[in-house]
Amino acid sequence: MAAGTGPPESKAYPHESVASGGNDGNLGIKAPKLDVSALAEPITLPFSGRTARNRFLKAPMTERLCHWNQEDEDTKARGYPSEEYTRLYERWGEGEIGIIVAGNLMLRYDAVEAFGNPILQDDHDNRTQAFRKVAEVAKKHGSLFIAQLSHPGRQGGAALNPNPVSASDVQLKIEWAGNKFNKPRALSVPEIKEMVKLWGETAYLCQQSGFDGVQVHCAHGYLLAQFLSLTTNKRTDEYGGANLTNRSRIIFEIIDEIKQRVNDPNFIICVEINSVEFQPGGQTPDDCKNLCLKLEEAGVDLIDLSGGTFEGRAFEHKKASTRARESYFIEFAEMIRPLLKQTKVYVTGGFRTAAGMSAAISSGACDGVGLGRPLSAEPYLCKEILEGRVTGAIENFVPLPLNTQATGTQLQQVGMGDRLVSDWSDEGEVQRWVEANEKETARKIGVLPKVDSSGFPPLKAEVGFEYLR
Repeated sequence: MAAGTGPPESKAYPHESVASGGNDGNLGIKAPKLDVSALAEPITLPFSGRTARNRFLKAPMTERLCHWNQEDEDTKARGYPSEEYTRLYERWGEGEIGIIVAGNLMLRYDAVEAFGNPILQDDHDNRTQAFRKVAEVAKKHGSLFIAQLSHPGRQGGAALNPNPVSASDVQLKIEWAGNKFNKPRALSVPEIKEMVKLWGETAYLCQQSGFDGVQVHCAHGYLLAQFLSLTTNKRTDEYGGANLTNRSRIIFEIIDEIKQRVNDPNFIICVEINSVEFQPGGQTPDDCKNLCLKLEEAGVDLIDLSGGTFEGRAFEHKKASTRARESYFIEFAEMIRPLLKQTKVYVTGGFRTAAGMSAAISSGACDGVGLGRPLSAEPYLCKEILEGRVTGAIENFVPLPLNTQATGTQLQQVGMGDRLVSDWSDEGEVQRWVEANEKETARKIGVLPKVDSSGFPPLKAEVGFEYLR
């Protein structure tokens, strides 16, 4: 998979390209110009009462731009917001996105997804003030700003997570680019209770840092997804078994703890969950439907539907019926939304045109659309769609499954303040990136077990999109 010999995502669904020219992107996805008023509609979240200015949500991604400890530094130095991290969120704030979700904010210094993750376990170095600066620039133009709280569980690389914990001792047995995962230890019940308190404390610190709310990350194979899934939860106590109530117990304890610790009725609580796992024995659609109903009962403002794990990648089209509608998970959203009376449903993954996004909302399939990779290539895409300047995203010819890795390079370029973001609709620029990725992968493997970078290959764009226009 690391070789990236698969077809690009642009080949996975029917569409035409249109030439843009200059520094506006070599090729864009062709789409009709139509009424996008559905996307511009404000939306009020039911339990917090907060109102988002439009139906766009910047989906959480792993930016890996925060300060990291040197070998002679304490691990408590890691995860501190950098100038690059702040600048990236400033750009998204300028893009006038309804809700901006900051990705992979970690709860512990010793349990991380990757080098460069933001971490908010405590405030020993006044990092809440640094995060407050991030929140200020992200919210300056009217966006709501939410932190995605995450714990990797078994899904943190061995070099940075030598002693992982999980619901059970089921090891993630995949490797790529030198990364491997140690066998986790099952959390004891007292440790689960401490973990719940940790989520509440980080949520409180987020509130103190100026965030409008938090997203509890229950998707993509991370710790809470490990409790939900029968493939990784082999427990026989009150946190496991065939009963979904037991497997989801930790999630509702966390939601209750956040409410008690933050103690602010206007603080947003949302959840990201997998609609499906794309692997045998994983979370089923019925599990997800039942979980969504319980989340509404718990007072969750917004559910963001996504899918997939490290073992079963989902950010590509699996069915012909979703290709024509762009979103990978739109059909599942149509099953969920009618069941919920208050909680809002957003769908992330696959949207590339204003027509597809607008249709998803106008048809009643969902209340809002989440965008990830398109907003790394075009930080102001939402604003420009609403202004009628563009109707579709820039094409992406990066071979699967390397598109996520290539997105990381673009995030670094925006964070560094580069004038151009690499244009993945240009075959030559893609090839330059593939070569840079192979070089960085070899370098990373050569220095293991030391981890000294985000892993995203650095690249100065030669053919790029001039987003600061």
